[in-house]
Amino acid sequence: MYTDTERCVRAVRSKDARFDGWFFTAVLTTGIYCRPSCPVVPPKAENMTFYPSAAACQQAGFRACKRCRPDTSPGSPEWNARADTVARAVRLIQDGVVDREGVPGLAGRLGYSARQIERQLLAELGAGPLALARAQRAQTARLLIETTGLPMADVAFAAGFSSIRAFNDTVREVFALSPSELRARGHRGGRGTGGTGGTGGTEPAATPGVISLRLPFRAPLTPDNLFGHLAATAVPGVEEWRDGAYRRTLSLPYGHGIVALTPRPDHIACRLSLTDPRDLTLAISSCRRLLDLDADPVAVDEQLRADPQLTPLVDKAPGRRVPRTVDAAEFAVRAVLGQQVSTAAARTHAARLVTAHGEPVEDPEGGLTHLFPAPEALAALDPEALALPRSRRTTLTTLVAALADGTLRLGPDSDWDRAREQLIALPGFGPWTVEVIAMRALGDPDAFLPTDLGMRRAAAGLGLPSTPAALTARAAAWRPWRAYAVQYLWATEDHAINHLPV
Repeated sequence: MYTDTERCVRAVRSKDARFDGWFFTAVLTTGIYCRPSCPVVPPKAENMTFYPSAAACQQAGFRACKRCRPDTSPGSPEWNARADTVARAVRLIQDGVVDREGVPGLAGRLGYSARQIERQLLAELGAGPLALARAQRAQTARLLIETTGLPMADVAFAAGFSSIRAFNDTVREVFALSPSELRARGHRGGRGTGGTGGTGGTEPAATPGVISLRLPFRAPLTPDNLFGHLAATAVPGVEEWRDGAYRRTLSLPYGHGIVALTPRPDHIACRLSLTDPRDLTLAISSCRRLLDLDADPVAVDEQLRADPQLTPLVDKAPGRRVPRTVDAAEFAVRAVLGQQVSTAAARTHAARLVTAHGEPVEDPEGGLTHLFPAPEALAALDPEALALPRSRRTTLTTLVAALADGTLRLGPDSDWDRAREQLIALPGFGPWTVEVIAMRALGDPDAFLPTDLGMRRAAAGLGLPSTPAALTARAAAWRPWRAYAVQYLWATEDHAINHLPV
């Protein structure tokens, strides 16, 4: 979009927050870059130039606006709606892979050379993997500086910097403030515009070691089915609904964490407790992915409203999101446990696995007790100990073995079509299981469940075709957002997944 100058100028002049994250405005006369919704008086059109990423702005020598904090815009929805190499690379960089494994590690995960990845990212984002990772480190550093009392040296290494000097230079270059000045400014309450406009404004943490922040999203957002689904299917010990928040444990590269996510009118309040602050970047990106916060609800709803049968559903509760997951492998295991059983039975089966094989954790603020067991921990389980039909035991153990040995890789770097092919080849995997994993674990916005009983009941009630073949044909007009159509159809039923817990 950033190449359409006229459209970008209109968005900046109207301060349209829907375009935050789609592009960035660099002002030639001030050397500052902003989000489209920046509250300041818009510059003259001839003084504006546009970039596809904050990293590209920083690489061109522009520094972040102190008012609108463009580095913390909601992520571009484009990267979560695509499964090509560039989109997969961006998702991995957001997860901190370059900091942990370097550019060769990023390239190896994607099956390309480092030079090929560099060239593709430069072509689409105006910045290579190192520049994009540097911008990500700067944002993480700002969060740690403003929300914790960590010494600056600890902040530097937790944010992924290799040296104190690189940390100081980057913070000064990006924010035009030294780290100490940035902390002092944050303590004075200078946290930008906050709210739906898209800044990641912080909220003071009352407990030492806890980081509290706001996760921005593009309005509108209907939280009912999003949080209702997560709460209704919560695995005891791993997830819970407490005091108006969805809470769960997180398995992370350097340790573990506990997150509490609370829906607010203009943001999601996020409260993170981490055993190692180096995991902050991945924890935040995982939470954003879980709640589908980088979606573009205006584009989705506009497409679905074109179908007269869906129009009333969209108008009643616009901005529905797809409830996703923080761990694709975990969700795949839970999808198998949930085959042909009730929600309560699926939770019971999962809770037994957690108790037997999950790593214990302490939760002073609630009732969480374990991490969900990794595939490696489940690889040695005794199938006879599973209270499941024999065929489903085979399905589960085969899946776990493929995940544990790396034959099957599910995550932000997955090729969606390739993952589907691998899943359907496993015993006991039919179209429903494959598509629900594609929708909630892989993040494919076009995943579709025409054989789902709830979908078929909802379709029949709305006068839509209810047989799988006919419904699939009708749903061709909903592409590429069929996963969101599933949420609107599911929401027609009076089920716990569609209601925020009391």
